[in-house]
Amino acid sequence: MVKDSKLYDLLGVSPSANETELKKGYRKAALKYHPDKPTGNADKFKEISEAFEILSDSNKREIYDQYGLEAARSGGPAFGGGHPGAGPGGAGAGFGGAGAHAFSQEDAFNIFSQFFGGASGGGGASPFGFAGAGDDSFGGFSSGFPGGGASFSSGGFPGGAGGSTRFRSSGGMPGGFSSGPSSPPHQEEDTVQVNLPVSLEDLFVGKKKSFKISRKGPSGAPEKQQVDIQLKPGWKAGTKITYKNEGDFNPRTGGRQTMQFILQEKPHPFFKRDGANLIYQLPLTFKESLLGFSKTIQTIDGRTLPISRVQPIQPSETSTYPGQGMPLSKTPTQRGDLIVKYKVDYPVTLNDAQKRAISENF
Repeated sequence: MVKDSKLYDLLGVSPSANETELKKGYRKAALKYHPDKPTGNADKFKEISEAFEILSDSNKREIYDQYGLEAARSGGPAFGGGHPGAGPGGAGAGFGGAGAHAFSQEDAFNIFSQFFGGASGGGGASPFGFAGAGDDSFGGFSSGFPGGGASFSSGGFPGGAGGSTRFRSSGGMPGGFSSGPSSPPHQEEDTVQVNLPVSLEDLFVGKKKSFKISRKGPSGAPEKQQVDIQLKPGWKAGTKITYKNEGDFNPRTGGRQTMQFILQEKPHPFFKRDGANLIYQLPLTFKESLLGFSKTIQTIDGRTLPISRVQPIQPSETSTYPGQGMPLSKTPTQRGDLIVKYKVDYPVTLNDAQKRAISENF
């Protein structure tokens, strides 16, 4: 009977899980919650990684099962002789909790890179194609900047954690991992967020946006840098595109700020977006709403769509045209619907002849 099952629950396995089941659980959970995924969650990703780091180490797992998470983090009680029941402070005293390493977000990324074959942070290797990831590999893109990488996330994370695109490999598999005394302390660079207005048409086709930004160089002088962003068809407002080490130079750390662009949809003259659906308001005269009409509208992809009616239109009535909306970002070959709402221009006043005509015919 384990004292606490939280770590097992994070990996979606039972307390009796073997090594294979632990790896399978970690793989599924880590890929789901990795900050560079649209479903990502930086805090959850860190918890999952720590759970795997503890449970894949037989000594730490035994301590966790008997004494709980805090004991596993600190190495457990100072067991004399290295086993429960011996007096405190004895020879060969146990797991030495006082100097325990605090599990960090960087540790989580290290475990992830080790588990999936590791993309080191030293160069141009793309972080989105881990060896062995198979169909779960990340569908990202490369920024084309020297030494830089790009990623996107839809959910967003405090402090820009969604933009972590490089991973350092410390060697070995989780469980034997150590931060090591020679590792310098990791300092996160500031994240600068910039709103990026884009049109519905650009988000429909997945257009490439190129522009220049001004940033501070190592000498403090301003310099220009070109930014290329490849939009994906179907992306929505709020989608974040993160570039590490592309902002102002930080003389304290020798690094650069993280640039995070947040998509904003420009107002469209005809369409209003609702998820993958597009809503179009078609104005009608009072006469057209009663006697019928024949009109055409232009779809988001530039085609002409004929719309006609021969019967009266109800004020709340809509017409739906399947597959004429925005692409679905995960499956761009599929599209949402075009929903036409009718806006009837009712008369504000009626003369006597109009009143008589209505009275006699309705």
